[in-house]
Amino acid sequence: MSSTTPTPTADAVLPEVQVYDTTLRDGAQQEGLNLSVADKLAIAAHLDELGVGFIEGGWPGANPRDTEFFARARTELHLRHAVLAAFGATRRAGGSAATDPQVQALLDAETPVVTIVAKSHVGHVKLALRTTEEENLAMVRDTVEHLVAHGRRVFLDAEHYFDGYELDRDHALAVVRTAVEAGAEAVVLCDTNGGRLPHEVEEVVAATLAASPPGTRVGMHAHNDSGCAVANSLAAVRAGATHVQGCVNGYGERTGNADLVVVVADLVLKLGQQVVPAECLREATRITHAVAEITNVAMYARSPYVGASAFAHKAGLHASAIRVDPDLYQHTDPTAVGNDMRMLVSDMAGRASIELKGRELGHDLAGDQDVLSRAVARVKELELAGWTFEAADASFDLLLREVRDGARPAYFEVESWRAFIEHGKGTGPTSEATVKLRAGGQRLVATGEGNGPVNALDAALRQALIPVYPQIAGLDLTDFRVRILDADAGTDATTRVLIDTTDGRATWTTVGVAPNLVEASWQALVDGITYGLLKAGVPAPEAAPAVSPA
Repeated sequence: MSSTTPTPTADAVLPEVQVYDTTLRDGAQQEGLNLSVADKLAIAAHLDELGVGFIEGGWPGANPRDTEFFARARTELHLRHAVLAAFGATRRAGGSAATDPQVQALLDAETPVVTIVAKSHVGHVKLALRTTEEENLAMVRDTVEHLVAHGRRVFLDAEHYFDGYELDRDHALAVVRTAVEAGAEAVVLCDTNGGRLPHEVEEVVAATLAASPPGTRVGMHAHNDSGCAVANSLAAVRAGATHVQGCVNGYGERTGNADLVVVVADLVLKLGQQVVPAECLREATRITHAVAEITNVAMYARSPYVGASAFAHKAGLHASAIRVDPDLYQHTDPTAVGNDMRMLVSDMAGRASIELKGRELGHDLAGDQDVLSRAVARVKELELAGWTFEAADASFDLLLREVRDGARPAYFEVESWRAFIEHGKGTGPTSEATVKLRAGGQRLVATGEGNGPVNALDAALRQALIPVYPQIAGLDLTDFRVRILDADAGTDATTRVLIDTTDGRATWTTVGVAPNLVEASWQALVDGITYGLLKAGVPAPEAAPAVSPA
C-alpha cells in the first residue's frame, strides 16, 4: 500500500462485506452490448479471477441464452472464489411459488444462490404489479420460503427501495422484514433510478438496519444516473451495509451501475476491508481490460485505478516531484491494482518528464544532460508543429534514439512511394500503392492493393520487406486514428495519424503528422514497423537521419 493511502481509523472498522457482481445480467443491459453464451462464460472466469464472492449469471427461463448459460456453466465453469447466482422475480400475484414456472426455472438452474427482485415501492406495486400491498408481501414470503426449502441461499433485491422508502416508509421496511423472516440471507436496497445522493443513502441504510430484525444483512445496488454510484455504495457500507453489487467497468443500462472494481479497490485500499484477496486485486487492470475486449466496449482511459491514464502524469511540475517521490502525486500504489505509473511527453513536459519517460522506456538520460536538453527542445519543437508523443511511446522511443545517436535505427532506406485510387465505371473504388526501397543489400520494388491508399501502402511495404525481415509477418495493425489539427483550413488542414501495431504480445503506438493524410499515415507506418523490428531484437544494419519535419 502506498504511503499516501490513509490508514483506516478505529471508527472505520467495518464488518465483512460480500462482493456480488451483476455484469452478466444487469451490465449486459447496456446499450450496444450483446453477449453470447461463450462471452458470458469467458467473462465469468475473469470475474472469478478478480475474487468476487458471487457472480450473477442471468435470468434462467426469461430467455434461452441465459438458460443455456446455466446449463453449460455446470460443466464448463470451474470457479475458485465465486459462487454462481441465478436471478429472477417473486412469483406472480395471486399465484403460488410452488407452481410458478419462472420460480421453477430458478431451481432448474441448480445454482447455490438465487436472487429475486421484489417491489418495495407502493406505486410500482399498484401500477406495475396491479396488486395490493398485502399480496406483494405474500409474494415475497412465499417465494423466499419456497426457494429456501429447496436448499437455496436467497438474496432479495428490493427494487426502487430508496424512492419507495421516501413515499411509504412502512411498506418498504415491511418488504425487508418479510424477506428476512422468510429466510433471505441478504436484502439488497436498490437505487434503481440512480438519483440518490450519498448522504441520503447513508441515512436510509442506517434507518433500515435499525428497524430490521437483529442480524439482518443489508446490501446496496447503485445505479449511476446522478454520478454517485460508487460513492453511494461506499456510503451504504459506512452505514452498515455488508453486501455490495456492481458491474465491471460500470456497465449497465442508461449511465450504468456502480463500477465494482472501483468499489472493491476503495474498500480494500481506503477502508481496509479485504473483500477480495490482495493477489486478485493486483489482477484488476488486466481483468477489466480483458472483459472490455470480450464486450467490444473500449476501456475508458480515465477510469479510476485501472484506466490507462489513472496514473499518467503530464505536467512538468508533477514530474519533478514524482522523480523525488512518486507518492507526492499519487493517491495509492498503482501496482496494488495491477496498473503502473506512466509519464506523458507533451509540450508541457520539462526535463523531469523527459527523463522519467526515457527511464520508463529503458533510456538513462540523467547521466547526459546535453542529450536531455536536446530531447526537451526537440519535443517542444515537434509538438508545436502538431506532433504528439503522450499517446505514441514507440515514436518517442525512436525520437530519443535519434537525439542520442544522431540518427534513428534504419532497417530500410525509402527511395520513393506512391498511392492512388481509381474509380471505374460500374465498379467501386480500388486502391493501389507502389514502394521502392533498399534493404538487405538489394533494391526492392513492390505493389500492393488494399481498402484505401493507407491499406495499400501497408500491403506494399510488407510485401517488399518480409523476404528480408520475416518478423514483419507477425506484426498486425490494430487501430488507425486520424485527427484534423487546423479545421479552419478545410481539406488543406494538417493531419495527425496514430497507428497501433501489435506482435501478439505487446501493442505500441506511432504517430505521423503532415498536410497530406497519406503522408502522415506513411510516417506512422514506417515507425511502427521499425519499432517492431527493434523490439524483436533485429539488429539495425544502418542508421538514417530523422524523417520527422523540423
